[in-house]
Amino acid sequence: MSISQKVSLALLGTSIVFMSANPASAISLTKGGSTLVSGEGQYTNIQGATTINFNDGVAPSSGLVTYSANTQIVQGNKSGEYATPFGNTSKYLTVSPNTGNVTINFAAALDYFGFYWGSIDTYNFVDVYSGGSLIKTFSGADVPGAPANGEQSGNVNNVYVNLLGGQGETFDKVVFRSTGFAFENDNHSYRLATVPEPTTILGLLAFGALGGGSLLKRKSKMA
Repeated sequence: MSISQKVSLALLGTSIVFMSANPASAISLTKGGSTLVSGEGQYTNIQGATTINFNDGVAPSSGLVTYSANTQIVQGNKSGEYATPFGNTSKYLTVSPNTGNVTINFAAALDYFGFYWGSIDTYNFVDVYSGGSLIKTFSGADVPGAPANGEQSGNVNNVYVNLLGGQGETFDKVVFRSTGFAFENDNHSYRLATVPEPTTILGLLAFGALGGGSLLKRKSKMA
């Protein structure tokens, strides 16, 4: 067997290691782990996360985080259209059939995204993408313990939710959409995924090479 064939087998072993570490749909939705801030609702407790609270009435439109141009930031209540999340008198984001879907693009991969979800409804949806591909969709019905009936008061149907990537899983786009009035949310938080150290990558390459070498030896003995 030529040297180029041996190298190809070694690299194949390495590819298998990388693919098995990135399950297709291991992302999960959890609730809790938050801190209540007077007049602003709930904030994340996830370490290393950056928060966007919309208190200045602006959604980022460039740089690391880009919100779509149709993002609507409001304050207070408007009958039949939106209602402020429980305990929140500050500005927040609302999504409805009037606004259309709100897309958040990230210039780098994330392993975490969270937000305060107000008056949860079954017709509120969150789509999570990676590299242009949809990897998971959650609705209000997926929030643990929440009745998802649009209740505007209390902490049962107004909760902080966390989207967490599985081991080795990342994402780079989140889409908020709603088929009814409305999907109110605030205090978006995100955390960039940890990039493996060069030594770790070299270790994985070595492991793949060794696996390929062992396979060649076994085939050689069988020949």
